[in-house]
Amino acid sequence: MVETETKTDLSIRTARKEDVSLILEFVKDLAKFEKLSHLVKATEESLAESMFGERAYAEVFFAELEGVPAGFTVFFHNYSTFVGRQGLYIEDIFVKPEFRGKGIGKAMFLHCVKLAEERNCGRMEWAVLDWNPAREFYEYFGADPVDGWHIYRMGADKFGSALEK
Repeated sequence: MVETETKTDLSIRTARKEDVSLILEFVKDLAKFEKLSHLVKATEESLAESMFGERAYAEVFFAELEGVPAGFTVFFHNYSTFVGRQGLYIEDIFVKPEFRGKGIGKAMFLHCVKLAEERNCGRMEWAVLDWNPAREFYEYFGADPVDGWHIYRMGADKFGSALEK
């Protein structure tokens, strides 16, 4: 598994349990960028349990420029019955505004590509907001938007009413 990559002053490292407060800081920064801060319910405790607990559901790595955390990526494995293999789903990829334009986003994205290849994934997937200029960035690398598909989401607050139907 790729643990750490270094490109000049840029390094990518796997998050550790003691990084939980930094992970939450990045989650909040991303939410602020997306104008969705009001939706953040994560706590250090919930992140520690879901990322580093007995059963880890997601993985995180950081991009550090000259030792300073500049970006983070959260990902997990999904599965495609059509492909018959696991995939790598990028939940979050975020570079702090003051570090943009330095190749950090590219390095994190390509780190995901390498992980997907190493883990024999059949594909990578992620969602991008309509207004986010990152769509062009992903298309530059050969990613295609999926026509004819819409992302639906059901929050935990709706589970009970769904089960009653």
